[in-house]
Amino acid sequence: MRPKLIAIIGFAVLVPHALLCQPMQAQAQKSETPYPSMAPLEQYLMADRDAEIALARSAAPKAISEQAEVLVFERDGYKSAVKGANEFVCMVQRSWTAPFEDSNFWNPKLRAPICFNAPAARTFLPFIIARTRLALAGRSTKQIEESIEAAAGKKELPAQEVGAMCYMMSKDGYLNDRDGHWHPHLMFFVPFTEAKSWGVGLPGVPVFAFEDRQERLTIFIVPVAKWSDGTPDSHDRT
Repeated sequence: MRPKLIAIIGFAVLVPHALLCQPMQAQAQKSETPYPSMAPLEQYLMADRDAEIALARSAAPKAISEQAEVLVFERDGYKSAVKGANEFVCMVQRSWTAPFEDSNFWNPKLRAPICFNAPAARTFLPFIIARTRLALAGRSTKQIEESIEAAAGKKELPAQEVGAMCYMMSKDGYLNDRDGHWHPHLMFFVPFTEAKSWGVGLPGVPVFAFEDRQERLTIFIVPVAKWSDGTPDSHDRT
């Protein structure tokens, strides 16, 4: 898989909890990284609630997002800010939903608008909530990884439902320091399967795949030609 995609894939793992209200510092990681631990909580918050709602909705075309439930990130975790009418859930993910080995894992600048369909909201969103609960409780990257793996092993977190997918089509997101908002794309969450079953790797096939062993699934990424507002993506996808 292309290196730049790895930083994009992991934006998805959260479970409401009595989270700490004061700025938290996670334990420093051993590896060299510009973001070795969690920054003060204020740096991950958006001061303007309406701006966060708008950014969350920018993840998907208006026909979907204007009727979706919207979650916003507050000091004590994600809260429902707008009631939905179509079973989609839009939100702005923070950095701790990135892959555990990614250098942007604690990057406070990261804002990743994403909109889940109903199966993904039921079975992928709980992983995001769980990671957020652990991050705000001051856990280190390693502790979060171990806790999520243990919860999945004990079936305290759900198995991925067939048909789970999401939209990441916002041109206003910030996915990492290297790629910014990257390209508009869709992601499909599939219980472990061979990437070649989707034609991944064949000449001319615009599909990428990433195996997420912790969430026990294969994630397929399909770049699309336009942003959620209908404007074309003019950047090279290579």
